[in-house]
Amino acid sequence: MNVNEVPQDPKDFREGDKIKKVVYAVDKEGHYTNVTSAGWEAENFATKQAWDAIDEEMAETIERVRKGEVSPILYFMQKSLMDISILAKYAGKWQWQVKRHMKPAVFKKLSPAMLQTYARIFNITVDELTGFGK
Repeated sequence: MNVNEVPQDPKDFREGDKIKKVVYAVDKEGHYTNVTSAGWEAENFATKQAWDAIDEEMAETIERVRKGEVSPILYFMQKSLMDISILAKYAGKWQWQVKRHMKPAVFKKLSPAMLQTYARIFNITVDELTGFGK
């Protein structure tokens, strides 16, 4: 694709998006060069669908935290686009331990040090972690 052919279809799925990505295209001399792109319609549509699904899942998780079905750890893990495996590695715990920490009764008994570990991973305060959903 030539530099002047790089798609620049505007995004419409996130208010205030100014994100552009780098793609490679051929310049006038036939050399590859990087060009910023806002994407193209098909890609933007697929991205919008993915973010809509994430937003829906996040809303469901918030409700589950409020109902006392899961601990705030699940919400902040999802918000950080992590899975159990990644979170467990960051926390220095086994996956089964992190899964247990997502149970409200277990979460309430976590040590201040473990709460601080999760807060650091999620880049929030312990108060934000323990007070979420209340």
